[in-house]
This record gives sequence, structure tokens and C-alpha cells, in this order.
Amino acid sequence: MSAPNEGGRCRFNYVVTAHKPTVVTHSAVGRFTSSEETDLIVAKCTRLEIYRLSSSGLRPIMDVPIYGRVATMSLCGGRERGSKGRLFITTERYGFTALSYDEESEELKTEAFGDVRDNIGRPAENGQIGIVDEDCRSIGLQLYDGLFKVIPCDEKGKVKEAFNIRLEELRVEDIQFLHGTAKPTIAVLYRDMKEAVHIKTYEIGVREKEFVSSPWAQNDLEGGSSKIIPVPAPVGGVVVLGEETIVYLNKTSDDTDVFLKAINIPERSSIVCYGAIDPDGSRYLLGDHDGTLYLLVLVHDGKRVNELKIERLGETSIPSTVSYLDNGVVFVGSAYGDSQLIKLHSEKTNVDKDGNLSYIQILEEFTNLGPIVDFAFVDLERHGQGQVVTCSGAYKDGSLRVVRNGIGIDEQAVIQLPGVKGLFSLRDDDESQVDKYLVVTFINETRILGFVGDEGDTLDETEISGFNAEAQTLCCGNMLGNMFVQVTHAGARLVSCDGKLLDEWKPAGGSEILSAKCNPTQILIAESGGKLHCLSAMKGKLALVASATFEDEIACLDCTPMGEATSSPVCAVGLWSMEIVLASMSDLSVIKRESTGEDIIPRSTLLCSFESIPYLLVGLGDGQLITYLLDEKSGELSVRKKLSLGTKPITLQTFKSHATNVHSVFAASDRPTVIFSNNKKLIYSNVNVQEVLHVCPFSSAAFPDALALAGEEDLTIGGIDDIQKLHIRTIPLGGQPRRIAHQPETNTFAVVVEHLWSKSSQDCFVRLVDDGSFETLSQFQLEDQELTSSLTSCTFAGDSTTYYVVGTGIALETEDEPSRGRILVFKVDDDQLVLVSEKEVRGAVYNLNAFKGKLLAGINSKLELFKWTPREDEVHELVSECSHHGQIVTFAVKTRGDWILVGDLMKSMSLLLYKPEEGAIDEVARDFNANWMTAVAMLDDDETYLGAENSLNLFTVSRNVNAVTDEERSRLEITGEYHLGELVNAFAPGSLVMSLRDGESLSVPTLLFGTANGVIGVLASLPKDVYEFTERLQASINKHIQGVGGLKHADWRSFVHTLRGRSDPAMNFVDGDLVESFLDLRPEQADAIAADMKLDRTDIISRVEELQRLTH
Repeated sequence: MSAPNEGGRCRFNYVVTAHKPTVVTHSAVGRFTSSEETDLIVAKCTRLEIYRLSSSGLRPIMDVPIYGRVATMSLCGGRERGSKGRLFITTERYGFTALSYDEESEELKTEAFGDVRDNIGRPAENGQIGIVDEDCRSIGLQLYDGLFKVIPCDEKGKVKEAFNIRLEELRVEDIQFLHGTAKPTIAVLYRDMKEAVHIKTYEIGVREKEFVSSPWAQNDLEGGSSKIIPVPAPVGGVVVLGEETIVYLNKTSDDTDVFLKAINIPERSSIVCYGAIDPDGSRYLLGDHDGTLYLLVLVHDGKRVNELKIERLGETSIPSTVSYLDNGVVFVGSAYGDSQLIKLHSEKTNVDKDGNLSYIQILEEFTNLGPIVDFAFVDLERHGQGQVVTCSGAYKDGSLRVVRNGIGIDEQAVIQLPGVKGLFSLRDDDESQVDKYLVVTFINETRILGFVGDEGDTLDETEISGFNAEAQTLCCGNMLGNMFVQVTHAGARLVSCDGKLLDEWKPAGGSEILSAKCNPTQILIAESGGKLHCLSAMKGKLALVASATFEDEIACLDCTPMGEATSSPVCAVGLWSMEIVLASMSDLSVIKRESTGEDIIPRSTLLCSFESIPYLLVGLGDGQLITYLLDEKSGELSVRKKLSLGTKPITLQTFKSHATNVHSVFAASDRPTVIFSNNKKLIYSNVNVQEVLHVCPFSSAAFPDALALAGEEDLTIGGIDDIQKLHIRTIPLGGQPRRIAHQPETNTFAVVVEHLWSKSSQDCFVRLVDDGSFETLSQFQLEDQELTSSLTSCTFAGDSTTYYVVGTGIALETEDEPSRGRILVFKVDDDQLVLVSEKEVRGAVYNLNAFKGKLLAGINSKLELFKWTPREDEVHELVSECSHHGQIVTFAVKTRGDWILVGDLMKSMSLLLYKPEEGAIDEVARDFNANWMTAVAMLDDDETYLGAENSLNLFTVSRNVNAVTDEERSRLEITGEYHLGELVNAFAPGSLVMSLRDGESLSVPTLLFGTANGVIGVLASLPKDVYEFTERLQASINKHIQGVGGLKHADWRSFVHTLRGRSDPAMNFVDGDLVESFLDLRPEQADAIAADMKLDRTDIISRVEELQRLTH
């Protein structure tokens, strides 16, 4: 896997998801996976997740990808215990599928699927509507204005041939099936040409394939009415939700006119979703656009509604869906904030975040990154471990999210304890499987923490009487025979497990001991002058086994046994001469002497075994790690590899997970790392904690499989994750973040935040945020109706100060496009934002880029370059140097060198060149297709460019520099096309995985992107041979594994553009999510694919895991 990209071009791209979509679009409750248990089914745009409510919260049952964007989802049946329902889904590309759950195979089963698109028709203005008759007699779809599609179902629920019925009402707000009707009957809420809202019912004649009658209708409902709630039989009828009023409507055989009951909503509100509580339709939960949850009660006598009541329950995230589960527990799905699991109480016993009493208790929150409007890729610790800080959410649920990849530490105890020089754990006897004592040593003392109390589960300071507490402990451990050993600068002490001093050994002449290591039967001691001693501990006595003297001082040593052994035949010694010596523990004779090849002293050595392969690891004083393969018999070292883990000395410590019985190594440094092996390859994973100086395993009854970690100021005890994953930190803003930029020089972020107080009132602020604590340091308020559309951090030629530059536009209701805007230049002075310059411009500043010591701004249809020019009063101002016209809206701009890539709102991409000698910007090439761009990126220096557009596609274009004619050279040719199914708002080069320069791994340039559904994706440019392997694997998986609901992967990833009127197969892009799904297949499925590819299954797994490790 080492061939370079053909021609150096990034034409072969691998698209994979690092963080799955988290925006909840639909939810349903019912018996689906079991006839006895109630499930929650959640759609997150392109994924389907199924949960079951348990005493500890929501328990995941399954999580599957859907080859399409879920447009409608309905669960039919399963209301009665003993029966299971079926799930009906349509996608935005007009795919239809009916799903059931097979309990035996624990998989989704496709009952029916098909394409429900029509050749003619305008897509429904308010989006698709999909509904199912309560008795599963018919499925109704409103996909196009003026058409209602009916899919009849037989008594067994099998779908029959669909047909269309002409719908006179063109501007439909909502459609629902009525309950308790002899024939399938729908209620249509619609708006006429004069903006008046009416409701009308139609009875569907399945045999006649048309509407056969209209039982009742009601004109002139409230103008803000938008949703229908069908009320179950025997009461029947509908509830219509407006902005100011809620109306119940029905007409029975006893009524001459439509029966109507109404109630005012306490506060004018836009109800966006509802959820039924009772099967008889007595109570409903209503969620509005501000995140307020209401309870609507229909007071009825079993036949007729007598009264409507409404009460405000409290605040939640802004909901997109509300589903009542059981016992007062409700799922609130959100597209703008975190989804929540809440519990409703009968009294106002809880206090919300605004200090108001509420009926709502939040049980659990589910992180949602969407919509990601912008993000910054940063390395806050300056260690090469990238983090993404996203502008997430909307309205009151807006926040910053700090996303970091790595292994997490679940902190179970934190003690303020500065100055720790070493950590050691002790069991209370040979038979014990858990640790009882934690020995913490300092420069001149040793303190012991132990489990005390009647239950033995309280960690407190204690003592072991045989230990020397007045000295620094260099090494401490359990010895076979129920003994402890403690080594200090003065000597070694052998102590019984009940605290009695059994024996003591001191070096001759009172020489100082510099370092020591031990295992259950051996003690290795280094004293000054390069002297090395090996001691044994047997029958309560310390015995000198062997001694040796080296020409150089000893810097570090190790005698860790391999695997489960209690002794080691060899030891590894690091010398000040930058050499590593392997010596026999029996006589300390030199087996092997190896130069590290570095001029940095080794600070830690470790003998260890991964997957039964012996290794020698050497940590250097500058944060570099050297690994060798070790031949235990001959002592030969081979396959030397070097990589940089951090910048400070490394301390190496083995630990073992008792749950998985896997040995790993913790490399403590300023960039803590866990080292483990997978498929005979060492894997390095960042640990999401700050600098760790010392570490030891501390697995006790109270803290199973835990580690003790010492930093500069504190001691942490915590469990460690078994797997590497994304860790997300939330910083609530109370408003919607629009743009973000990082400034390493001042350790700050600038964030643009909008606060929407009402439909006509909003404020916009530029906030200065500390990049460590994320506290707001200061903020600058913009003018009325001034909105920020761009933000960057930059330096100007001739000025060493780093500035934040903000671009704005004045949004007036009388203008289609802003005619005025400003460019504001700020500097950070004493943690304050100080405005140093402002420039009025004619239009909105859609983007800003630092460019050649100047500022490049996209202003409406113009691209303008500004110089930073000093004035006579010693202040600077922005002065226009040159500009380029030719866009409709200069929406997205990226630069590299003298090249400028422009993404236009409607006219795809164009490539410009800045000519400094002429002071001009000229167009070099353009893509002549009409694409409405949302983001652009440069994949390599001057040849391949990436674009994302509003039909949710990605595509690459290349410049044909070798073309013969000027016309060909001026054309950007399409070289790759792919349907992502996500609206991309931003691209940025970077990687969420550790960057290891070990000289062995494939070099894969990666680009991150953020989407409206909360996806963080990775686009990796692959060498041609690797790309061809992934393309073959993708094709073979599609050949053998069917998509959920019969939806086809090739159709889903095909490039579809609204202006083309056709779909084209994906080209030069491969779906990394599908490729990596190979790792989760059953063995028989994987074997069939491997046979099809004529490759070994383990080889495919190894190559896919390598790609996974390199990309996310």
C-alpha cells in the first residue's frame, strides 16, 4: 500500500463517516422487534436506530444505514400485545419500503419495496407526506402537488398496486387518515390562493381508484394552522394545530354541521410536532419551535369531545419529534439541539435551566452535532492531535462542540496531589486478584493510599509499617511468597504483607541507587557509577544473584516478564551513551548492545508481548518512541521503528484489561498514548487526558480495570475505554453560532453568535472565547440588522500583529441582496476584542481569506483584494488593490499560493490566478455546469478541486494543463462524481487520528467536512492501487449484501442533479462506510466476498482496518 497517486493528482477519493448523523428527523413507538416489548424507532436522515426502554434508559437494539434520506416514516399495527407492527418508509428519491423484524435472525426483513416516483409532477412544496390508515388498509403518499398516491393493502398487510388520485388542493399543509371510518378516509388541511386555510375530508374508493365522497369540510380556519392530529375511535375527528388556537373538528351521523371546539394557546406558538399519550386520544404532547412542551387534553365522554384543555409543562430541546414511551417517559428528538429522554411528573418538582419550576425531569441527553454550520480544525495542545470545534445547533440550542478522537478515561476519583514522582499498586497477598494499596511517592517521602472501612471500599491514607515513609520510592511491587519490596535511594526492603520488615539490602559503600524495577521474583537495581545488580527474594530473604558494571551511567532499566510469566530471563538497560543493552538476568552478561541512533538519552525501556510477539520499547527524553522486534532466544533486535508521541520524556507501563484479557502499554508523556496490537500490527491511540507524568494499573473492587494517573497537580483514578472513539464536549451559547476562527497566538477563538429574540428582532455578536476553558472573555455587538457572514484570523505584510477580521452584511427587508456591509478588523488586547479598523463595502462580505499578506474578500458578486496600508496617524486601513467580477454570488473561496478557487452560488467553480506584478486577478478556468455550491476545497496544488453543492453531491474537477487549445485549458473537467446525501457546509484539511511518522504507514492526505445533519466526514485521497482494491471490495459487498428495504447502494450514490434530469453512476469516489462494513459481516458473508475477490479474508480485514486507522 505505498504507490503514489497517479500523476500526483487527488483523483481517487475515499469518503467515510467519522461521526454519524445525529439530527433526529422522525420517530415512532410500538411493538416492532417483539410482540411483547415496546420499541422506539428513530430515523436520523440516513440511518435507522431501534431502542427499547429499560430501567437504565434506552437500550440500543440495532443501528442500520438506509440507502436514502428518510422522507416519511410510519409504524402500522403492533398496538395490541401479541402482535408486531410493520414500518413503512419513503426516501427523498421516491424509494418505498415496508419492513418487519425477524426475531430469529435479528435482522430487518423487507416485506415490499419499489419506486413511487411519477414521470410528471412538481415535488410537494412542503415536503413529502406519508401516512398509514390505522387498520393498515391503505398507505397514502403526497409526493407531488395535486396528486395523492394510494397503496392499498390486503387483510394480511401485503401491499398491492399503487394508483394516483387527482387532488384539487394544491397547497397542502398536512394530510392524515381519519380513525373509525368504514372506508379509508383522509383529512386534507390546505391553503388557498388568498392564504386562507381550510380542511376537507375525502373517502377513498380503492376499487374506483378515486375519491368517492367528501363527508365533511370546514372553511376559514386560523391562518397559522399547519398540522392535523387524527383522534382515535370511538371519539374520532381531528385536532387542527394553529399558532394561536387549537380546534377540534368532527361530524357524525347525529350532526347536521361540523362539530367544533376550540382553545387558545397560552403563548403564540408554532407547534412543530406532537405525540399521543393515551390510546383513546385523551392527551397529547405538543412541542413548539421555541422548545416549549405543552399537554393538550381532550375531555370527552367516550363519544363526544366536551372541552379542550392545554397546559405548559416546561422547556426541552427544540423538538422535531415527540414520542411517549411509558410511565411518563418521553423521547424528544431534535434537529437543532441534543435529543432528550425526559420524565413527566404530576407536580412541578423540577427546576429548568432558567430557574422556572417545571413538570419535566431530563433523564438522558443524546449528543447532536447538527446542524454544523462551520468548524475549525485545531491542535490545541500543539501535539499534532487534531480536534474539531464545531458551530452546532440553532436558536436557543446553539453551542460549540469540541470533538476529539481517542481513548477516554472515565474519571472515578480525582485528588489534588502535586509533586508526584512515582505510582505503584500492591495486592494484599499472592491469591488476590485486585489491588489494595496505591503507593504514591514524592521527592522526600512515600505515602500509601489503601482501602479501609467495614466494606473495604473507602480509599484513604494508611501505612505499611515495614516501608520507609521518609524516602522517595524508586520501585515497589508484590513478590511471590506474600511479600512486598520497596526500593529507595538507600536500599531495598523486603516486607511481609502484614507489614513486618523481613530483610534489607544496601549497596556497598553506601552508594546511591538511581533506579530500580522488579517483577514477582526478581529485583533489578542500578546504582551510580554504572553498576547493575540483580536480586532475588525467596523465603523472606533478599539475595544478590549477579552484578555488572557498565562504562556509562544507567538511565533506565526493565525486567518485565513476557505474558503471564513471573520472572524474566533478560533485562533491558538504557545507558547515557544512548545505547540499549540486553543482559541475562542470571549473570547480567551482555547479550546484545544496540545504539538507539539518536542523541537523546533513553528514559524508559519496556519488554512486552503483543499477540505473543515479543517487543522492546524504548522511550526517549524528547517524546520519541523506538520499537524493536525481540528474539527471546538469541536476544537479537530487528525491525526498528521510530515515531514521535510527544515532546517530553516518555514513561512506559504495561496494563491489562481483565474483561478482555488483552495486554496494552500506556506511554505517559505530554501526549499520553495507549499502544496495543491488532492483526500483528502496533496501534497507537491518543488518550483524552492532559499531560501524564506517571501511571500504574490500579484494579480494585471499587475501581475495576482502573489506572492511576499522576499529572503536575493531581492524581486521577479512572477506567479506560476498550475502544477508540470520538469524545465530544459541549459549550452552550444560548444563541446560534455562525462562524468560528482560531488564533493560536492569543490562545483564543472568535465566534459569531446570533440571538433571535423574535421573527423581527435579533442581535449579532462577535465573541472572544478562551481556547482552553472556552469561557467568553469579551464580545462586540454589531449594528441593528447587521449579520456576520465571514470570519478569519490573519496577519498582514509589514505588521506582526495577528488580527481577527469579520465580514458583515446589512440585511434589509426591502432588499433582495444586501447593498451594504462592513469589514471589521479586531486585535486581542488583554483578553479584549479591540476594533482597530473598519471598511464600508457595497454588499455582504460572504467570505474572507488571508492571502499573500493581504485580505481577499468575496463581496456579493465581486472578489476584492485589500492591502493593509498605514496612515499618517500610525493606524492602518484596508485599501483596495484589485478586484475580479464575473460571479453571481461569491459564496465560497479557497486559496493556495497565487491560485484562488471560487465557488459561486449558482455557477459552480472557477479558478483564478493573482498576478502580483500586474496587480490583477484573472480567470484561468471554469466549470461550465450549473451547480449551486455550498463549499469548495483544493485537493492538490493546481490540478484537482473539490466541490459540494445543494443537491447533496460531491464532485471533483481538474484543469487540463496539457490541452492544445485555449478553450480546453479554460475548462475545468469533471473527474469525479458522488452523491453524499448530506449538505456540506464546510471543508478543512486535517485528520482526527494521530499522525505517526513511522515510515511504514501509507501516506493519505485527508480533508474533514461538516454537514447539516451533524456528520463529520473524512475525504481521503488514495493511491490508485488502494483505490482499486476498495472499489472491487465495494462492488463485491453490493453483490452479496442487500441494502435495508431493497434500496440499492449504486442508486443511492449515483450523482443526481435537479438540472440534469438523470442520474450518473458514482465516479472516482468510493463509499468508505460500505467498505468498512466488511469488518462487521458474519464470517460466512465475509468468506463469500473474499472468494469473489480471490483474496484471503484476513488480508482484506487487515487492509480495511489500516484504512480505518488512517482516516478516522
